[in-house]
Amino acid sequence: MNIHEHQAKAVLAEFGVAVPRGYAAHTVEEAAQAAEKLGGPVWVVKSQIHAGGRGKGRFEGLGPDAKGGVRVVKSAADVKASAEEMLGRVLVTHQTGPKGKQVNRLYIEEGAAIAQELYLSLLVDRDTSRVSVVASTEGGMDIEEVAASTPEKIISFSIDPATGVFPH
Repeated sequence: MNIHEHQAKAVLAEFGVAVPRGYAAHTVEEAAQAAEKLGGPVWVVKSQIHAGGRGKGRFEGLGPDAKGGVRVVKSAADVKASAEEMLGRVLVTHQTGPKGKQVNRLYIEEGAAIAQELYLSLLVDRDTSRVSVVASTEGGMDIEEVAASTPEKIISFSIDPATGVFPH
């Protein structure tokens, strides 16, 4: 199942997980309205495509110095300008390959002071048909690099569907 970040956060919020407030936007006007509803002083404008590495990705046609698909901005005008630049463009990341993916939706989220970044993933292991849990205290922005250089900092285990998760 592929869901966007804003959809995943809505599900988490339904179950009481604290997530930053945010709004999906399909147009520049919706992005500007989201910024107004959230208030400031910091917003995060996030491309919603089914691929990782969005922040480090690059938009086709904007040159090598252009900002990526996740941007921290400090004014409502910058939210609007980022939306104008991102919507309808193709974002190329290490996971999309050279063809990239067109950005048709943004997630405008309130900024937050991040004390610590952690990584947690639940995924289906197709070889075992079990859910695997992957976690790290090293954050998620460069989890591939963590896996390559310090694999001991990543913990993973599979959940047996017959017995579930044990407390230990």
